[in-house]
Amino acid sequence: MNSRLNLLAYLASALLSTFWSAPHAFANEDAANFFQAGVFAVDVTPTEFPVIVNGYFQEQSADRDLDRLMSRALILDDGKIRLAIVVVDSLMLPRSLLDQAKQTAAKATGIPVDRMLISATHTHSAPSAMACLGSRADANYVRFLPDQIAKSIVFANQKLTPAKIGWTVVDDRQHTHCRRWIFRADQIATDPFGSKTVRAHMHPGHQSPKHIGPAGPADHDLSLLAIQSTDGRLLSIMGNYGMHYFGASPLSADTCGVFGTKFQALLDESEVHPDYVGILSQGTSGDCHWMDYSQPEAERIKNFELYAEALADVALRAFRTIKYHDWVPLGMAEKTLRLNRRTPDATRLEWARQTVARQGNRRPTTLPDIYAHEQIDLHNKPEVEIKLQAVRIGTLGITAIPNEVYSLTGLKLKAQSPLETTFNIELANGAQGYIPPPEQHQLGGYTTWPAKTAGMEVQAEPKIVETLLTLLEKVATKPRRNISPPASAYSDAILKSKPVAYWQFEEMDGFSAIDRTKSHHGIYEPGIARYLPGPEGEGITAGFRGNRAAHFAGGRMKASCRQLGDTYTLECWVWNGLPIDARPVTGYFFSRGKDDDPLANGDHLGIGGTSHEGTAGKLILYIGNESKQLLIGKTRVKLKTWYHIVLVRAGCQVTVYLNGQSTPEIMGKAVVTYSADEEEMFIGGRNDRFAPLQGKVDEVSLYDRALTAEEIATHFKAASAPS
Repeated sequence: MNSRLNLLAYLASALLSTFWSAPHAFANEDAANFFQAGVFAVDVTPTEFPVIVNGYFQEQSADRDLDRLMSRALILDDGKIRLAIVVVDSLMLPRSLLDQAKQTAAKATGIPVDRMLISATHTHSAPSAMACLGSRADANYVRFLPDQIAKSIVFANQKLTPAKIGWTVVDDRQHTHCRRWIFRADQIATDPFGSKTVRAHMHPGHQSPKHIGPAGPADHDLSLLAIQSTDGRLLSIMGNYGMHYFGASPLSADTCGVFGTKFQALLDESEVHPDYVGILSQGTSGDCHWMDYSQPEAERIKNFELYAEALADVALRAFRTIKYHDWVPLGMAEKTLRLNRRTPDATRLEWARQTVARQGNRRPTTLPDIYAHEQIDLHNKPEVEIKLQAVRIGTLGITAIPNEVYSLTGLKLKAQSPLETTFNIELANGAQGYIPPPEQHQLGGYTTWPAKTAGMEVQAEPKIVETLLTLLEKVATKPRRNISPPASAYSDAILKSKPVAYWQFEEMDGFSAIDRTKSHHGIYEPGIARYLPGPEGEGITAGFRGNRAAHFAGGRMKASCRQLGDTYTLECWVWNGLPIDARPVTGYFFSRGKDDDPLANGDHLGIGGTSHEGTAGKLILYIGNESKQLLIGKTRVKLKTWYHIVLVRAGCQVTVYLNGQSTPEIMGKAVVTYSADEEEMFIGGRNDRFAPLQGKVDEVSLYDRALTAEEIATHFKAASAPS
C-alpha cells in the first residue's frame, strides 16, 4: 500500500512538471521539424520471495533472482503525436494488468492509453503475472508489477530530449529455427485427451528419425530501431527477433534482458549517451527456437549471455549502416476484436469435471489433469476480446499482437504491409496464447491443444492478420501490398513453354493453390504445411529466388484439368522425407484418376518402398489395381534431397526424366486406365489416398502436350541460372 501511495504522490508532481507543458510545447508552425525521444528502465524484480514461476507445464517457484528483471520504456514524439513502447521482462502479461499500468501512466504523462504498447519478452524464468496451465498467478507480484511498469513510462517521458531516429533489418539465419516438426505418419503421438492427433510437435531432437521436417518457416529478420541524441550519441537500440527464449534458471530475464548491455559493450564509450537503454522485443517466435534440429547436435552455446552476445555481434554490423532522420511522422492505431474460444463438447466437459473432482485440492501435475482444468476455463469463458495495434515511425511499421505468433503469420504481415519495413511484437497488450494458422490445427500438437495458452477459434489467425493489415493501412495512409510469386529464371523458362497449369505453391494462407495461368486453381486438403523452403542444394539454388514449397503430411492438392486427353506432361520438384524402408510404398506425389476410386485406376507417380524387390527409393509409375502395371526407375533417390521429375505420356508411351538427364529414368508402354474425360489430378498423394508422400513438392507445371527431352533439360538448367 505504501508503494502505491508513493507512486500516486509522484504522479501528482509529474502532472505539474511534465504533463501540462510538454504535450502543448509543439503546438506551433515549427512542430513538424522537431522530434523527441525519451527512454528509461525500471527494475521489476520482485521484492518478496519465494515467487511462483509459470514458464512450464507445472508450477515452479524461485527464492532468488539470478539477474534483474526490467521494464524498459521508449517514448517518441514528432511534435503532434506522442507514443510509448514498453518491453517487460516477463513470460506473459494479462491485459487487465497492462490496462491498469497504462491508466496510471496516462494520468501522469498525458499520453493516451491507446498510444501505449506494452509487451512481454517471454522469458520462461520470470515471476508468474498470470495463471498459465499448471501455474497460478503470484498474487504479490501481480500487485507489485503495474506501478513499476507505469513508472518506466513516466520516467521515460521526463527524459524527452531532441533526437534522431533510424532503423534497419538484417537477415540472421544462424540464431533461430522452426522448432515445430512434423512426425512421420507411423509415429503420430497422443494428446492429453487420449486421442492420436499429434502430427506435429515442438522440439523433436536433432535429426530425429521419428520426424520428417519443420512444420513452417522461420522469420530470420533481426530488426533494429535506433535513437540518437542530436550530438550523435546512442540513446537506445531496440531490437526485434523471433526466438522464443534461450533458457535460464529462474529468476532471470534471459536473452532479451541482457541484449542491451551486450550491445553497449561493443561500442566505444563516446558513442553512448548516459541515459542509454538497450531493448530486445519478442518477434513472431511461437514455433521457433535457437536449436537447428535439421543438423547434428553440435557443441551448443552454453548460456543465454553468450547467445545474447552473438545476437549483438550481428546487430552491430547492421547498426553501422543505419541512416538517421531528424524528424519522421508518427502514427498509432488500435482496435479490439472479439473472438470465440474452442470450448469443449459435452463429453469432454464431463471428463474434465470428473478429472478435476478426483484431484481435490492437489495441484495438477500430469497433462490430462492440467488440460482438464483448462477445459472448464474455456467453458466458463467462451469468448475473449483482444487488443491489436499498429505503429508507424516514418516508413517503419510495427504491429502488436497479444499472442504467441507463428513465424508464418509475421511473414504474412511483413509481405503485405503498406510500409517499407515492418516488424511484429508478440505478447503485447495482453496474452491469449498460441495462434496457429488454420491449417496447422489439423497437425495438432501442444500449440493447438485447447487451453488459455491456445484456445482461440481456428479462424482467429486470419482475422487477426486482416485487422492488423487494416490498422497498418490506416497509419500508413496507403493500401497494403499484394503478394505475388517471386520471378526467377526457372519460372520464366516454365512460362515460356506455355503450360496449361502452373502451381508454384507460394501461398501463405487460405486453402487455394493458385495456378499462374489462372485457369486451374487447386484446393489443399487438410494435412499440409505451407511456405517451407523450396528447391535448394548444390547447383539448383541460383535459378530460384526466395522459392517456397508445400509440405504434404496426409493431405493432397486437388485440381481439375479438362481436355488433357492421353497426351500430357507433368513437371515438378519433389523432396521425400520418409526412409525408403519404412513402408511398402514410400510415397506417391502425383496421381491422375477419379477421386477415391477403390481400383486406383490412373497414372500414379511415386517412390518405391519395400513391397517389390528392387523398387526401394526408386521412381515408380503405377497404372492402377486392375492392370497392376508397374514401371520402375534406375536411380535410388536420396532422402531429404530435391529432385526435378518429369512424366511424359504420349498415348501408351510413358517416359520419366530425372534432373534434366537426356536418358530417361523410366521408359515403356503403359495402358491408359483412366476415362477419356478424366479431369481430376492430385499432388502429394494418390487418388485412392494410399501411401501419400511425406515430404515437399514444388513448382508443379502441367502441359497438354509431350515435352521434349531438350525442353526438359532447358528447364532444369534454368534452375541453376542466375536470376
